[in-house]
Amino acid sequence: MSKIDVAIIGASGYTGGELMRLLINHPNVNIKYVTSRKNKGEDVSNLHPNLEDVDLKFSNPNPEDIDADVVFSALPHGASMKLVPQYLENGSRVIDLSGDFRFSNIEDYEKWYNIKHIHPEIEAVFGSPEINREKIRDATLIANPGCFVTGAILSSLPIVENELVDRIILDSKSGVSGAGVNPTASSHYPTCADNIKPYSITNHRHTPEIREQLRNFGSGNVKVSFTPHLVPVIRGILTTNHSFLLKDDVSVDDIYNLYAEYYKDEPFVQVLKDNKIPLLASVRGSNNCQIGGISLDDEDQLVVISAIDNLVKGASGQAIQNMNIMFNFDETAGLKNVGLYP
Repeated sequence: MSKIDVAIIGASGYTGGELMRLLINHPNVNIKYVTSRKNKGEDVSNLHPNLEDVDLKFSNPNPEDIDADVVFSALPHGASMKLVPQYLENGSRVIDLSGDFRFSNIEDYEKWYNIKHIHPEIEAVFGSPEINREKIRDATLIANPGCFVTGAILSSLPIVENELVDRIILDSKSGVSGAGVNPTASSHYPTCADNIKPYSITNHRHTPEIREQLRNFGSGNVKVSFTPHLVPVIRGILTTNHSFLLKDDVSVDDIYNLYAEYYKDEPFVQVLKDNKIPLLASVRGSNNCQIGGISLDDEDQLVVISAIDNLVKGASGQAIQNMNIMFNFDETAGLKNVGLYP
């Protein structure tokens, strides 16, 4: 079977490491480039010790010299938009893991990221397979969703599309790896251990991304509030979705059955049997999103819980899922591993 050539740009970070970890056993992929300006010539295992037996070295080719079927851009926000046009000009299909191309309204990007967009003319397909599978298939540029966004959207789609709620409050708990590979004052061990820290309480930049995508469904005007919290775990995002039902005659069983039916053909969305509660430990290392814990209180407040691994379904795994769709591979290729419980 022929293989496609893959480039991973900015491979020194966590998402780059996860892309390598997952792609080295992909049956349809040859990893041709793993780039890092600072670490050129070094073995990838120097930064990613779990890849000790992987025969790959960091390189730093000029963007115009990248010759690959698909480029994964794992560069920071603002840096990716400078290079993506060149990769497209080279004839590569591009999956961008930054926020640079996620918004249809460039003004929203510039407002929430505080960065001037230098290529507003370039359009991307939002890379949520559960929403845009057919558009992804033919796309040349995919904007991979944010990690918080993935768990939030998947926990919300069925009730928004069926117009059962008009306001959603999202409370997400994230592992420290979501802060990236470079330590900061917030991710310093003494700061985050034995602690839970809310941040960007009403102004997290994933908020408009969630709103934009959900407002493509149902009535088109669902209101969304989002607050993230940093918790002392390495991987994972647990999202508690609070909303109020607009109808009195809907039961917990009705909601559960709605989710089970909605996602029955999705390979990586697991609506848990018997409505069990999702656990971070159940999805760690996997591309799965678990949904469960669906509950209704006596004042018609609906609660839905989702859990993902922020580095896999929330980043690199979803990017590979998008690649599989783009190249007509088995959508689960390279992603069939189950969670690492405990």
